[in-house]
Amino acid sequence: MMQQIERFMTDIGPVYAALMATCFTWLVTAAGASLVFFFKDIKRSVLDVMLGFTGGVMVAASFWSLLNPAIEMSERMMPDLKWLPAAVGFLAGAMFIFFLDKYMPHLHINFGEQETEGMKTHFRKTTLLILAITLHNIPEGLAVGVLFGAAANGMAEATIPGAIALAIGIGIQNFPEGLAVAVPLRRNGVSRFKSFWYGQLSAIVEPVAGVIGAIAVIYMQPVLPFALAFAAGAMIYVVVEEVIPETQRDQYTDISVLGFIGGFLVMMILDVALG
Repeated sequence: MMQQIERFMTDIGPVYAALMATCFTWLVTAAGASLVFFFKDIKRSVLDVMLGFTGGVMVAASFWSLLNPAIEMSERMMPDLKWLPAAVGFLAGAMFIFFLDKYMPHLHINFGEQETEGMKTHFRKTTLLILAITLHNIPEGLAVGVLFGAAANGMAEATIPGAIALAIGIGIQNFPEGLAVAVPLRRNGVSRFKSFWYGQLSAIVEPVAGVIGAIAVIYMQPVLPFALAFAAGAMIYVVVEEVIPETQRDQYTDISVLGFIGGFLVMMILDVALG
């Protein structure tokens, strides 16, 4: 089955493959958000575990799927400065999200309305929550697209199965993410349909970022290790600045850490087994 999927993804080309993979992650987000039709609320402990799981997947993907291949490429392309592309790309990715975080108005899931971040705005809480998850999803889509583009360039360190594994891992963690957006909206009085709509809408940026990432590395092969590390730096920034703090604001900190460990294990196993 995996061989058939790999052959299909190779045949359609990296841009379409990245588009399909990120549409898959978007649809999984929508599937998670659809649970709002059945549940109006969710236990805080469950939400924290799910957010911890999301963070674990992102950290594991950052190393196994992105940073490690970037370092291996650099050893071959720049043997005397093999640390440079990964270091520069990682820092650039983190700074990219840093500036978005500073200037894009948003509100993290477990935060009070008075804790809005970014530029001052009169946006409603619903909009701010969506913008927070959209910010979260940009590096995820970018990572999938860059990895498909790298594989298409024939880089031994980046493979189609590895890119598929990353897309599956991102998809798995997007399911609870969609639910984590939709349920708080429903709890705040938003209708079921609007809660679902906004929950899935938060991931629509992933196909856009995925296609941009794939196109960029296809036509600019020397930037491949920088691009992979860039996506890793962006994801790590999101985890440390957003995901982890959201899970550490109540008495469920221990089980959220277990969720993080579980997410890390799942992504590591996927990458090693398939990549």
